[in-house]
Amino acid sequence: MVRLLKSALVTIIGLHALFYAVQNIANLEAAHGALLYVLGGADHEVYAASAFPQSSNPALAWAALLVVLAGEFAVAYFGIRGGWDLFRARSGPPEEFHAAKRNGIIAAGVALLVWFGFFMSFGAAFFQMWQTQVGAGSMEGAFMYAMASSVTMLFVCLTDD
Repeated sequence: MVRLLKSALVTIIGLHALFYAVQNIANLEAAHGALLYVLGGADHEVYAASAFPQSSNPALAWAALLVVLAGEFAVAYFGIRGGWDLFRARSGPPEEFHAAKRNGIIAAGVALLVWFGFFMSFGAAFFQMWQTQVGAGSMEGAFMYAMASSVTMLFVCLTDD
């Protein structure tokens, strides 16, 4: 049963990222606009000055969106594949099941890079997106997903099978 739970949780990491990626593509102009808004430092009233450069360059926002989408699709691929790998190895010996964790761990690690690294470190800290309603919503969502991925990674890696 624990092995099935691990498989399901890793698959959910992948599906979660896939849903975000597909929704971002379905709302491509809005996603670009949100990133342009954050990168440009719009509506910052609490900390009006920034120690770091801000940019309203649309090309930079498109580049950032491409990085986000690439990260989301990578998490989706490794999560769904990792869940499948774990499911296939569920009845095997511990060594086989442990080896099957690789793609799931990659999925959770890339999820942390995307949501903790990109959204929370660069978006929230560097660009101070927490100051706006648009940015705060993105930051809160990123925190929830980064923490869920972290807990899943710990559960998959640190518990006995």
